[in-house]
Amino acid sequence: MKSVSTKSSGGSATKSAPAKKSTSPNGQGVQKSKESNPRGGAVARRRSPSSNVQASVKGQEVKANSDAATGLRSLFEDMLKDIYWAEKALTKALPKMVKNATFPELQEALQQHLAVTQEQVERLDQVFEALGKPARAKKCAAMEGLIKESEEIMQSTQKGMVRDAGIIAGSQKIEHYEIASYGTLCSFAKTLGEEEIVGLLEQTLNEEKEADHLLTQVAESAVNIGAAGEEEDNEDEEDVDEADDEE
Repeated sequence: MKSVSTKSSGGSATKSAPAKKSTSPNGQGVQKSKESNPRGGAVARRRSPSSNVQASVKGQEVKANSDAATGLRSLFEDMLKDIYWAEKALTKALPKMVKNATFPELQEALQQHLAVTQEQVERLDQVFEALGKPARAKKCAAMEGLIKESEEIMQSTQKGMVRDAGIIAGSQKIEHYEIASYGTLCSFAKTLGEEEIVGLLEQTLNEEKEADHLLTQVAESAVNIGAAGEEEDNEDEEDVDEADDEE
């Protein structure tokens, strides 16, 4: 602060003038690096969220395989092989789900989708043909895991509505994976100018969405309610057994 000398009737006194506030080009005050704390001392400026994220991100660069895709077309063809394997594997998994389901509408929905899946395999054959490529399958780790999970759900549930609810849950996970896969393939095909292939893939994409919607209807209209009722019945039976033992 500057000291300014002023005269008064009682003599001279020294008065402190306020320091000028530094301003930015737009005329607004510039915020200092430290803010005052009512309790004394200074408060450090907060770090921006982006700096925290950058500091916490750790990873390892993935080394590409010798046959890795080098362009969108090669990636597209690789993903076609992946979904081709997935559809073929599903034609073997669906009959097991049908056999373990008990609710008639669920059995019908699964049988219907089995027939549709077989048509989808044939449609993928047409896609490969349109590309001038042989129809080859590449093991799909995602579908392999989803099918295995569905089998584990059936093993961990009693046959009846509870298992039916589990079968629907596993089936819809599969449908959602297929919807995502075909949606991406459609987008790739459009970018590559493969209009004929886009039409074939969109047909399958719509079928997957319809199957998912049908499973939701079956679950919410009957199966989920029935599964909840079975659990209550089992609890009542356990209470009766405990009462008999006490007598």
